[in-house]
Amino acid sequence: MMKNSSRVFLVLALLIFAIAVVFRSEIRRGYFALTLFSGKEQFENFARLPEIFPSRVMAASTTPYQFPPYRGATMGLPEHFTFDGRPVARDAFLAQTDTAALIVLKDGAVAYENYWLSGGQDVPWLSMSVAKSFLSAAIGIAVAEGHIESIDQPITDYVPELSQSAYAGVRIKDVLQMSSGARWNEDYSDINSDINRLGRIIALGGTLDDFVAGIARAEPPGTRLHYNSADTQALGMLLTRATGRTVTDYMAQKLWQPLGMQSNGYWLTDEQDMEMVFFGLNATARDYAKLGELYRKEGVWRGQQIVPRDWVRASVTPDAPHLHYGASGNAIFPLGYGYQWWVLDGDQGEYSAVGVYNQFIYVNPAERLVIVKLSAYSDYATSHDISAYRELETFAFFRAIAAALQ
Repeated sequence: MMKNSSRVFLVLALLIFAIAVVFRSEIRRGYFALTLFSGKEQFENFARLPEIFPSRVMAASTTPYQFPPYRGATMGLPEHFTFDGRPVARDAFLAQTDTAALIVLKDGAVAYENYWLSGGQDVPWLSMSVAKSFLSAAIGIAVAEGHIESIDQPITDYVPELSQSAYAGVRIKDVLQMSSGARWNEDYSDINSDINRLGRIIALGGTLDDFVAGIARAEPPGTRLHYNSADTQALGMLLTRATGRTVTDYMAQKLWQPLGMQSNGYWLTDEQDMEMVFFGLNATARDYAKLGELYRKEGVWRGQQIVPRDWVRASVTPDAPHLHYGASGNAIFPLGYGYQWWVLDGDQGEYSAVGVYNQFIYVNPAERLVIVKLSAYSDYATSHDISAYRELETFAFFRAIAAALQ
């Protein structure tokens, strides 16, 4: 009897092991998605997601561009900065937010560059919502090339699959400005929120297109800034339908190669190979910095107009009352909004691509400054307190760097 029990146990153990081997990738994806916003450390995962998820590759440029050093040397960072009336120690802040990469460009040259944890000069890091700003640039190019006639057209002129959803008849511009009117809850700490339901597609399978097509309307479009990652995914659908190409293919030709990206970029995809454009770009810090420098120079890269100047300006200019700084009523994140770019207050024209877990491409045109910070802030969104977000604190840090470089 004991021998039979031992054999059954051995067979079951071998079966479990075989299942684990066969579904190893699915298990790793599920574990990653289900531990987000739980407080678990993620810096190992953020450095290797193309190994865990299916992805499409944007090949490194055949003519890679290297930023020169700033005046032949690099700078030190300010040891302290002020936020909310109190001093903050630089090293503690960088450690607490699990900073993996920090690059400071002044006048297009590297004034500071450093890496920690699992980051590195050649490490592709998960963008989170920084990806949204890359997609906006690609859409601007598609408009200039005539693939999209006007952003005042309804998005359903190009994506008829959304004609029974919240996006029926909604202007492309309203979707770009996170003002689609779609019903949406982006509360990362709520397991039943829409963003976490979207995350379960990432973990368990399903199609992003079908998910977006099932979203209902909550309010009139173009009346309120309501941050919604599904809006960006709808824009990804728009780009593929309008150009007849994948997001990866179009962006590789129109952005990745012209900007001289030094490393491969990776788009995570769903089970139908649709790019997860709301968060799934993976690239190196130096290559992220190139988008910031491109926008700082109003779409011009080494003498070539890559993104139309008017598109860049419109992208970082709130042009309606509901898009201005503070209009959303969100005390934790009161920034204004353009075309998938956040716009800061003040008189220096600052704007930023921002992703959860403390990812940034920050641009200060007045100071001729671009800063990239890549992180894995493990406490992110574990509560509704501002200390669980720290974006405004990060902008205070960036402004201290700008002041130090003056």
